[in-house]
Amino acid sequence: MNRLDPLTLEPTLSAAKKETYEVSASQLFIDQRDEPYSLFVPQHYEPNYKYPLVVWLHGPSDNELQLKRIMPLVSTRNYAAVGPRGTLAEDHDNGSGGYAWSQSEDHVYLAEQRVFAAIESASRRLNVEPDRIFLAGFESGGTMAVRIALSHPRRFAGAITFGGEFPRGHAPLRHLRDARRLPLLLANGLENPNYPESQVCNDLRLFYVAGLSVTLRQYPCANDLTTVMLSDMDRWIMNIVCPEPVSDDQGI
Repeated sequence: MNRLDPLTLEPTLSAAKKETYEVSASQLFIDQRDEPYSLFVPQHYEPNYKYPLVVWLHGPSDNELQLKRIMPLVSTRNYAAVGPRGTLAEDHDNGSGGYAWSQSEDHVYLAEQRVFAAIESASRRLNVEPDRIFLAGFESGGTMAVRIALSHPRRFAGAITFGGEFPRGHAPLRHLRDARRLPLLLANGLENPNYPESQVCNDLRLFYVAGLSVTLRQYPCANDLTTVMLSDMDRWIMNIVCPEPVSDDQGI
C-alpha cells in the first residue's frame, strides 16, 4: 500500500515518475489567485459532456492546493473538482500554518457558504452535472463533508470521509428522511488514534438505527491517506455514476 503523508500528501513515487506527475498535473488546474479555492480540469476536457464534480475539503494544516496532489491520484479524466479553503486559520509554534474545518456553529455556516460558492464557480467555468456532485474530505475536512451533505442531502450525490469522524452537535441528522437516500463512504485506518475502532463501531450502530446508506472500508494504517484509499474513492463514485445493470436472473 502506497502511503501519502497526512499533511503534505506527496505521492510515494520515484524521482522520474514524480517529475512526470508534476508536469501533467500542472496542466489540469486553473489559477485562482483571487479566490480561496483550487479548480481541477479533467484531462482531455470535453465541453459538451457533463462531468461529475468532486468537492474536496482538505485536511488540517493544509489549504485548497491539496486538491492538486489529490485529484491526479484519484482520476485525471473522470471528474471535474474544486477545493475550497478551510474556515479556521492555524498557526503552529514551528511557524507552519494552514487551515482546518472547525465544527463550531458559525464555522459550519461559513463552510457551507464556501462549498456552495465553490460549486457555483466551478459550474460557471466547467460543464458540471448538477445531480452528480460529491463531497469528500480528509480528517476534519471529511467530517465537514459528511456534515454539509447530511444538511443538504438533495444537493449531493454522495459524501466521503477519510479518517474524519461522524459529525456531532448541531443536529447533523435533522433531515433524516432525505439523508437516508444519500450514499456515504466511511474510510478509516484501523489504527487511527483520532477515530478509534470502538468509536467507529458505535457510529455503525447509529447508522443502522437511523437507516443511513453507509459503506465502511477500513485499512491497515493510522490517520493516513493512501493511494489505495483514493483509488477506492474513484471506484465507489463511478459505481454511483454508472451503476452496473441488474441481470434478468437476479432477484429484485
